[in-house]
Amino acid sequence: MDEQDEIGAALARMGLGGTSFTVARLAGGVSCDVWRVDLPGGPVVVKRALPKLRVTAEWRAPAERAGTEVDWLELIAGIDPRLVPEVLGEDRPHHIFAMEYLPPETYPLWKSELAAGRVDVDFAARVGDALARIHAATAGREDEAHDFAHPIQFHALRLDPYLLTAAKKHPDLGPRIRALADGVAGARIALMQGDISPKNILCGPEGPVFLDAETACYGDPAFDLAFCLNHLLLKCVWHHEFASAYLRSFSALAEAYLDDVTWEAPDAIEARTAALLPALLLARVDGKSPVEYLTDAKDQDFVRQQARALFGATRLDDISDDWQAALG
Repeated sequence: MDEQDEIGAALARMGLGGTSFTVARLAGGVSCDVWRVDLPGGPVVVKRALPKLRVTAEWRAPAERAGTEVDWLELIAGIDPRLVPEVLGEDRPHHIFAMEYLPPETYPLWKSELAAGRVDVDFAARVGDALARIHAATAGREDEAHDFAHPIQFHALRLDPYLLTAAKKHPDLGPRIRALADGVAGARIALMQGDISPKNILCGPEGPVFLDAETACYGDPAFDLAFCLNHLLLKCVWHHEFASAYLRSFSALAEAYLDDVTWEAPDAIEARTAALLPALLLARVDGKSPVEYLTDAKDQDFVRQQARALFGATRLDDISDDWQAALG
């Protein structure tokens, strides 16, 4: 069965089918196949999880995570439907689902905006606020802890390829990084999305729209905050000319998030976030999924050296200040 027939069969099983449609593969599918499908009623996005991710390293993960993503999208829609695209149909046995298509001219990708130097510090604050609202709504919920108990998926998609792989590459820091991974794995605080990154956030007319939640798992919300802040630090190395604006975004996002923390002491989650950040910095140059935009060996070495110096930090402002000083 070719791609067109396969998508057609999935659309039929989801009740969205028809004989008249066109398919265009969308870019950026490392863990999934993603298509724009133009139906008579308009375009939709169809997504299918892959059992083996498209990276150089051997990286496999359960394809059942497609169902996890649907569950997360539907849960967040119940909190605030503006934060996620609408799920239109699901073919769970085949790990495929369809969701609302959000046109890029109205919903540009945050990563693309940052790369072009269109750095909206207020938007970063709105990301922090929205993320905190999601965590607040899910904190201490036994039902969601049960429904999103996906430790095997989260280990395969996040802890092993990121933190544990970085621990192997830096054996002197290995015990500290493995302890951080164990802390995330053992936490039962709130629902993590697991992939809060500028490449998975659209700049919508009413604020951020979150995508790609196949890594969702009940655990430590500090992971989400650290995962996103990490990218703002890395982008300073990618585009030095925008570093000051990226760091203002870092501070605005962190401050907005911490201002909305109600489920625990803000200082406690800030300390865990600060502890995770250096390990995640190392993971994005020495893990199984290094960021594709830091290809220069000098830039990679800068990240390694500065990340190693940040172990032991407990305040996000200190990390931002040290990063700015190192950039010169």
